[in-house]
This record gives sequence, C-alpha cells and structure tokens, in this order.
Amino acid sequence: VMKCRRVQVLLILAVLSFLLIRFQFPPCSNNVPMKEKPSTVHILILSSWRSGSSFTGQIFSQHPSVFYLMEPAWHVWVTMYQNSAKVLHMAVRDLVRSVFLCDMSVFDAYMSSEKKKSDLFQWETSRALCSPPACDWFRRSDIISAGNCRTICGKYPFSTVEEACKTYSHVVVKEVRFFDLKVLYPLLSDPSLNLKIIHLVRDPRAVFRSRENTVAELKHDSDIVVGSQHTKGEMGPYNTMQVICKSHVDIYKAGRQTIPSLLKDRYLLVRYEDIVRDPLAKAAQMYRFAELHFTPELQKWVHNITHGKGQGVQTFDIESRDALRVSQAWRKALPFQKIEKVQNVCKDAMDLLGYRLVQSQEEQKNMSLDLLFAQKSS
Repeated sequence: VMKCRRVQVLLILAVLSFLLIRFQFPPCSNNVPMKEKPSTVHILILSSWRSGSSFTGQIFSQHPSVFYLMEPAWHVWVTMYQNSAKVLHMAVRDLVRSVFLCDMSVFDAYMSSEKKKSDLFQWETSRALCSPPACDWFRRSDIISAGNCRTICGKYPFSTVEEACKTYSHVVVKEVRFFDLKVLYPLLSDPSLNLKIIHLVRDPRAVFRSRENTVAELKHDSDIVVGSQHTKGEMGPYNTMQVICKSHVDIYKAGRQTIPSLLKDRYLLVRYEDIVRDPLAKAAQMYRFAELHFTPELQKWVHNITHGKGQGVQTFDIESRDALRVSQAWRKALPFQKIEKVQNVCKDAMDLLGYRLVQSQEEQKNMSLDLLFAQKSS
C-alpha cells in the first residue's frame, strides 16, 4: 500500500512539473522565436498652403506600400468654419489620429450619412483609393494620375476607404492645418501609433507669389487662420503670411530644439527648393526616413514629373513640369516692394530655415539660385 501511494505521489509531482514547465516556457517551432507582426508606419507631412506639399504628398501616394490622404482636416474646417485655427486644433488632431488607425467612422461627424468615397476631399490624389480594394480598374503597382482615377473610380462606397487603409504597411497624411507641434505631442507618445513627421517648408516669397494666384481658393482658410477682419485691405495677405511663417518657426524649434527625446529620429525638415534642385536624392532621403524602398519605377516617375514643360498653373493638379524653374518664378514675378514686405513679416522664418534676404531690386535681378540660400543647411 505504501509503495502504491508513493507511486501516486510521484505521478502527481511529475504532472505538476510538466504543467509548470509547459506554461512557463511555451513551445517553439524548431526553437525559432515567433516574429511579431511589424507595426504600421505613420507619416504626417506637415506644411502650409502653396508650399509644394501636394507634390511631396504624391511622392508618397504613388508608392505601392502607402495609403495616402490629402488634407482630411479640410472637412473639419468646412464644417466648423466659425472657429479659429487654434480652437479647431483638437478636432483636427483627433481626426488625423483616427485616419492613422484606419478608423474612418470619424468622418461621420463631418459628412452625410449617404457619403461615397468621392465625397472625401481630393480623394483622387490617393493612389490607394484608385486601386484594389478601393477600385478594381488599376493595379496597386500602377502610377495613377488623379484625372484617370477621378473618371473611373468615383462611384465606390465610402466603406472601401477603411477597407483599403487596413491593407497597407504605411499610412501617410498630408496636412496644412496644424500651426503648433505641441498639439501633436499626444500622438507622438501614443503607443498605438508609430508616428514620424516630415516638416516641409518653402521660401515665403515663393509661397506669397503662389498665394496671389489662388486668392479665391484660399479665402476660406485665410479667414480661419487670421480672422476675416485681418484678411482685407493691402496688408491682408501679409498678415496671413506672418502667422504661417511664425508657425513654421515654432514647429521647427519644437522639432529640432525643444523635445529631442520625443522626436529623436522622428522629425525631418525638408525645404521644397532642395527637392526640386535634386528630386531623386531628396525623395530617397524621405523614403529612408519613412522606411520605404525607392523602386526603379518611382525613380523614373519622380524624374519625369519634375523635368517636364508644364507651368504648374492648376491649384492642386500634379503635372509634369520644370519644377526648379517654377519654384523660382517669384524672382521675376514679384515687384521688390512686395518682396520687402514679405521678408519683413517672415524674417525669423527665413533666417532659421536658411533663406537669404534680398536687399535691393538690383540684387533681385542678378542673384543666382545658389545665393538665395544661406550657408546653414536644412
């Protein structure tokens, strides 16, 4: 009897030991640890109107691994237009966070319950919304123009936006409606996001000249930025530029100087002029930052789109153009009196971001392209 009990005790101990080992050390296949599914990379292209951000957005949109949306916060500003940009910051941030997480129900607050994919602002600029599963007419690897997409892919249901978003390794949002990087701190520290920021800037004189050609299109936004009472009269355009330039200074200082631990390897400053001077090198830099492969097909597209004959006259359309020449059109188109005023309200931004001031009309005529940039590098 004693021997039988001893055997029972040994069996119980053996079973308990097995269970302990089993739960403490889960089984592995061939002793190879299981790999975690890589998290989605989230990229926010942070810029302002008429700064080359639509083109920069297309560099990402055309990549087959990227789900891209252009300025989704447009819907917030159109719906809540009575408020200032500062008041709208939180609503914009919440919408952008939901987009990054592919939760498109956030648009229910700003769009009709009968919404279609084509009700989304500038939806056709997203290659991801022009290819499966959002549209069956193109392949995901195709370079797709907005015009072709608009014609063929508009009648798909809004649900395909969220469906498509969930199938990509990268979600990229281009936004011009943030004026303070501090608003984004909660997103940068959010464990559900893998957020990186590309801060795109452009010479304020070029921005001012471009804005002069798109006054009607930008009036609604300008009123929200500075208040409708400050957009009127001769100084109206300069008041808007002053706010935009100050926002770039504040964002740059926060990104480069204030919180290096939070933004280490997650903030990249890019000047539009550097993109058009060497498109392939700058595109490669941005892709490396975003953890994307620069395919031969994309290299060819980037070269062709920046070395064409177009004049860049359409507000949002991205066409093949002589990008370098178009970017410098302000030097001949703006009278020196306007250049002086822009430089006066944007001096801090120009100094910080490496743009050299033009001191006279004679200097404006004779200055070479390289001399327009200060010695400090972006």
